[in-house]
Amino acid sequence: MSTQILLPGHRSLLKSSFVALMLLAFCLSVPATTYAKKRKLANYGTIKIRTFPDGLPLEMDGKSVGETTSADREFEHLEPGIHSLVITLPDGRRWTRDVRVEAGRIKCLALNYRPAQVTESVCPFPVNISAPSQVNEGEIITYTADVSYKGTSDLNYTWTVTPASAKVLNGAGTATIAIDSTSLSGQYITATLVVDDGSGSRACRQTVQAATFVPRPPARVNAAREFDVCYTCSFDDQKARLDNLAVELQHDPSVITHIIAYGGRTSRIGQADRLLTRARDYLINKRGISPSRIVILNGGFREEDAVELWIVPSGATPPQPSPTVQAGDARPAPATPRKRQRG
Repeated sequence: MSTQILLPGHRSLLKSSFVALMLLAFCLSVPATTYAKKRKLANYGTIKIRTFPDGLPLEMDGKSVGETTSADREFEHLEPGIHSLVITLPDGRRWTRDVRVEAGRIKCLALNYRPAQVTESVCPFPVNISAPSQVNEGEIITYTADVSYKGTSDLNYTWTVTPASAKVLNGAGTATIAIDSTSLSGQYITATLVVDDGSGSRACRQTVQAATFVPRPPARVNAAREFDVCYTCSFDDQKARLDNLAVELQHDPSVITHIIAYGGRTSRIGQADRLLTRARDYLINKRGISPSRIVILNGGFREEDAVELWIVPSGATPPQPSPTVQAGDARPAPATPRKRQRG
């Protein structure tokens, strides 16, 4: 939602006045704890800036850092503390703000510029709320009101937030409030603000709203997992491991197995293929596993023979081979000729 606004402090009618809307939002640096484990916060902070229109000259801490964009422009690895921002508006005026950066946090800033035709009034008019249209669950949303006011009375700020479960962290009774979006995925958070000068005049009472959507996190796809790995195993040892794999496959018909075999640096030529064939045949012929649920892959070479057994759920990204010896560095031994049987 946007409303035209005359900046505070201007005493005369401006034919080409402007609106500068600002959003300051703390964004958690890790996903919400409702679906991810807590991690140690970084020792630096991040500022994200976007403007409309874009291409406005931008300075940070007294130095030019190029121009703004209409998409988020990130400034990472910022030292915690106060950072000064200056944006030069299309009419040549300079918008300034000191932003406090906290370690492990992201602050999102959105500035909108709009020329406006306004009429002179001693009432708080117009009023505008700046807020992000969408955030991830767990981020802290900041709603900031900009008010053009030439009166002398103190303004009253009355906020109402829906849904009722949205927690207002701070700012009640002021021009800026912060709301925690935790546990509100799939919902809109709507902040309604009533501003008046205490005179009781309806003309001096303004009501505005801003809404922010909190989308549901994408469904997680089960990842492939390494079930077992065997290095230079005897067939009896490998059979025991394949027995355990077969039990897992029979327990969960929705998964398949990927078997990746590696020949050793000095193993016989074709050793990886022999290990794959032996494992596949055992699962099919001895354990009754359907061939459609078995994928075999020659992974190249490692220092010694190795067989990896993987469990792969439906839709998961298949595992990839991880050889440690280049093919040109392998020195496979020649195949041992079979002894001829005497007739």
